[in-house]
Order: sequence, then C-alpha cells, then structure tokens
Amino acid sequence: MAEVVPLVLVEREPEGRIATVLLNRPDRLNALNGELMGELATALRELDVDPDVRCIVIGGSERAFAAGADIGEMATASAIDMYLAQRVDRWDAIRSLGTPLVAAVSGFCLGGGCELAMTCDLIVASETAVFGQPETGLGILPGAGGTQRLTHAVGKALAMDIILSGRRLSARQALEAGLVARVVAREAWLDEARRVAREIASKGPLANRLAKEAVNRAQEGPLSLGLDYERRVLYLAFASEDAREGLSAFVEKRPPRFEGR
Repeated sequence: MAEVVPLVLVEREPEGRIATVLLNRPDRLNALNGELMGELATALRELDVDPDVRCIVIGGSERAFAAGADIGEMATASAIDMYLAQRVDRWDAIRSLGTPLVAAVSGFCLGGGCELAMTCDLIVASETAVFGQPETGLGILPGAGGTQRLTHAVGKALAMDIILSGRRLSARQALEAGLVARVVAREAWLDEARRVAREIASKGPLANRLAKEAVNRAQEGPLSLGLDYERRVLYLAFASEDAREGLSAFVEKRPPRFEGR
C-alpha cells in the first residue's frame, strides 16, 4: 500500500508556545485544492483551542508559499459545485481564529496563496517572494477575500492594478505598499517568522487575542465604532489575571509570567 503523505505538516516547538503549519504539496507548488484546505483548516482549529499555543506560523516551501488554487480542480466545476463544496468557507474558518497567525512567505504567493497569506495577521517575506492575484487572466476573479483584503492593505489604485492587469509585486514592493510587515534574506524566511512568533508568544496571550480583534475592527467599520470596541476590550483586558501580572511585573522590574487568564 502506498504511503499517504500528509498535505499539511504540523511542528511544535519543545516549549509548546508556537506551532508551525507547513503546506506540503511541493509537486504542485502547494496549489490549494479542497483536500489541502480541509486539512489546513482542521489543523489550525485544533491548535487554536490549545491553550499552550500562543502563535501559529503558516508557511510553504522555499520555492512557493502557494502558487494559487488548484486550477485543474476548478476547471470542470459548475457554479453549484463551487457553492456546495464551500471552498471559501475554509478561509472564513481561518479568519475567525483567535490565535495570532504569522505567514512565512518564500517564492510564489499568488491567487489563493496570496489570499491565504492575507488572512494571517502579518506576513514575513523572503526577498524572493512574489505576490499577485492573476485570476482575471483565467476569466474569473479573486473570491477568497482578494478584492477586499488587498484593497485594505495597499489601497484602491494598486489593488486595481494587481487584480485587473495581473501585475505582481516583489517582496520589497509589497513591503513599501503595506502588504508585508518584514522582508528578510532568502534563507531566513522561516526562521524569522518563527522568531517573530516567539516575540508575539512572549506577550499576554489574552491581550494579543483582544488586540487582534480590535485591529481587525479598524478595517471593518467606521472609526467611531472601532474606538468604542477598543475601549470595551481594554476594560475586559483589565479584568484578566494577565493584566494584574503584567502590570505588577513592570513595577517590580521582573519578567511577566502570563497564563492566558
């Protein structure tokens, strides 16, 4: 019997604070078919409910984060097939995770791959990374958040250029446009993403989850509603044991010991 190769690889660091989830379909440049997305969503949900996991890194390979959706799978699908398969629901499930997500991007990050990276809370990119949304060249359009998240990240003019003309952004261009948080050397893409994840994991886990929600609200509505939400979650944070610990540790000049409560 042929060995079943998992489409998603999950690695936990010994101390358990961060997890790395790697797409594992190298022969197809990590093209996102339904099976891979299902495994990815399942793995991320399991990590999200683990109280020991405080940050998750999502990556691919040095050659490709993900070169897009699996076109072969989509080419014969009808509108009803697409609806019943609920492909986009997997992206919604990832978006709803409370644990901070860091995308580690090297090489191609196109189409659905770019949309997946944008569902993460920040992107660490290799200098080899290339970002784009080439769907209109196939007669379709981005449908897993590409038209919306890209516009929020880089603005209308550049988003129109990328989506309508098929323009691709280098890592440096993506950094300048606000799509990417950090650009690192070719060989450091995964190590740097994990280092950033460890920095995030060292902070108050409850505070990080609440801050993530508040920042996302900033893109989803008017400023006044975002400010009201920020104030409410600030009060909620003050009710936590982590807040008491963090503030006391600062006064006492010692490292805080956060428990996520």
